Amino acid sequence: MPAVDLFSFVTRVRERAPLVHCLTNLVVTNFTANVLLALGAAPAMVVAREEVDEFAPIASALSVNLGTLDVPQTRAIRAAVEAANGAGKPWVLDPVAVGPLAFRTEFAFDLLDFKPAVIRGNASEIISLSGGAASARGVDSTAATDAALDAAQVLALKTQAVVAVTGATDYVTDGKAVIALSNGTPLMTRVTGVGCALSATVAAFVGTASGRDEFRDATVAAIAYSTIAGELAARDAALPGSFAVAYLDRLASLDRATFDKTLVQRDVVSG
Repeated sequence: MPAVDLFSFVTRVRERAPLVHCLTNLVVTNFTANVLLALGAAPAMVVAREEVDEFAPIASALSVNLGTLDVPQTRAIRAAVEAANGAGKPWVLDPVAVGPLAFRTEFAFDLLDFKPAVIRGNASEIISLSGGAASARGVDSTAATDAALDAAQVLALKTQAVVAVTGATDYVTDGKAVIALSNGTPLMTRVTGVGCALSATVAAFVGTASGRDEFRDATVAAIAYSTIAGELAARDAALPGSFAVAYLDRLASLDRATFDKTLVQRDVVSG
């Protein structure tokens, strides 16, 4: 596969300040907004059913997170994704805790019909969305990311979405090629909102893409940038509280030379 200038997507985000419409969970709203601001993007937490269909077409991209799902939010999400699709704006699905919980699992399957540009989840969530047996403990995956590779490719081919399985090793696939990314730190799992904010970060990067052909590369760039920032932040701070601050600082300051030097990437499958 030809080399892609992943950092060019970082430059786009910083120069264009994409407006990211976030329909996310109550636990992570503030941290998600701070992550987007650190990147150079613009967060918008417009959540009312009465407003989302007006706002989604204004945004560069939409990020949908099912973490604290309830019935009113399902109505807002449906309206937002319909409006985003109608305006040709990409949207990202984060299927939090899909599999063991029936309400959100049924809703997530319904959302697949609205053609997300990217689906980002842990191994258990991606396996479940592809039709496999659920294996999770709440929002936590009980499966390793490599166990979800086949499921991710099946889901990508079925939905025509880019699928990202994130964990100790991150995998991104469009159903044909699979890219593995091996940066990051366990501290990223010790701060609430890092994973959920990653989906919003993917939306920001995808929101700068010139078309669907760039969605996979934009997703790889978003995950690579976020995990490299986390890895470097762990060198600055060894405990969760200080890490959260260091992570935001690294997101705001990571430069091309450091990014290129730190990136650990490989092609798993080419096609």
